[in-house]
Amino acid sequence: MQPPLLLSKRFAPLFCCQFFAAFNDNFLKTSLVFLILFGTDLTESEAAALITLASAIFIAPYFILSGLGGELADRYDKARVAQWLKFAEILIAGVAVAGYARQSIPILFVALLGFGLIAALFGPIKYGILPDHLDRERLPAANALVEGATFIAILTGTIVGGIATQGGGARMFGLLVMGFAVACWLSALRIPPSGEGAPHLKVTGNIAASTAAMLRHLRADARLWWGALVTSWFWLVGIVVMSLLPPLIKTLLGGNEDTVTAYLALFSVAIGVGSALAALIARGRIVLRTTFAGALLLGVFALDLGMVMLGSAPAALAQEPAVVLTSPIGLRAAIDLAGLAIAGGLFIVPAFAAVQAWSDADYRARTVAAVNVLNAAFMTGATVLVALAQNFGVTVPMLFLSIGMTTLLVAAAIWRTMPREV
Repeated sequence: MQPPLLLSKRFAPLFCCQFFAAFNDNFLKTSLVFLILFGTDLTESEAAALITLASAIFIAPYFILSGLGGELADRYDKARVAQWLKFAEILIAGVAVAGYARQSIPILFVALLGFGLIAALFGPIKYGILPDHLDRERLPAANALVEGATFIAILTGTIVGGIATQGGGARMFGLLVMGFAVACWLSALRIPPSGEGAPHLKVTGNIAASTAAMLRHLRADARLWWGALVTSWFWLVGIVVMSLLPPLIKTLLGGNEDTVTAYLALFSVAIGVGSALAALIARGRIVLRTTFAGALLLGVFALDLGMVMLGSAPAALAQEPAVVLTSPIGLRAAIDLAGLAIAGGLFIVPAFAAVQAWSDADYRARTVAAVNVLNAAFMTGATVLVALAQNFGVTVPMLFLSIGMTTLLVAAAIWRTMPREV
């Protein structure tokens, strides 16, 4: 009998490390978003564009550094690389503390970029190491737990970030950011060694050349390329939706800081529910039809949310969560957001488990890195386009309608091209 994953020495430290890292990333991002929304005199369009830009700054390093992260993870022991990275993250957390103490948006942007750099290098490790320590049949459940932990961390980071912005002060911010950075490093120290996947690999100094080589390797395998494109669409939709939620809730639903936090928390919990449901459906298998079903539902809920909000006028007063959630439009928006998030969990878990299972052991981290590069290209491009669209007057409901319609087209493409054997 194998121990439960959350009690397994081969999985639990990675789970905790990922949770603490995701908490810090999203705590910092949420604190920055609240500072932009409620602590500046920016116009609504300027604030919305700056929030979208914050997402782009965090994601852009994935496009630049994932290739290097993949080579490092294949060449050296993944656990050891994780320990180096998480120690460096403690220093970057110190920059975030200084920025928050000064209420400086530029310094906080620098810290967010630093967290993005570490996350980009850590990405190939956290997914590439799972098949090193776990049997194939445990991968769907492990991925569901990692995804669930990520979004529960988003939930807690969002809530605590909102509290810190409203009155927790620089002391609370500093204790949390530094405390979780240290906890993340201590967890990384407990990750079991994985060994060197490709001990003779020479790490390429030319990042562009190594990234291009990894993408060519990914493109050469039709199944891996399919999985990379599918997961990229999930992350594109996810980052756009997360950047649109705060202005939607504040401006169209009339929510205050607590209301923004409540809706973001609902969204995060629902993604965890969707991930758990995907693992339950899988039962040790990789079921790609779950991804197709998730795409359909995601498109439907995004369309409905866009249509509901399309006719709503900007709210005049900032209202408490209980007031907004009990209003007809607030309740409808909550249902759509929860449905969209559950669909996202169903969408991503089987697709990424398939990518891990299809990857060769000596190239697995670089495969994950190549997937991350493609994910980042989709996300960065989407956030830049959304920021430009917002500056030219495209509204949040219009953007949700666009997400819904394009995702339904993606669902049709998934069904036509989905590998029938995993």
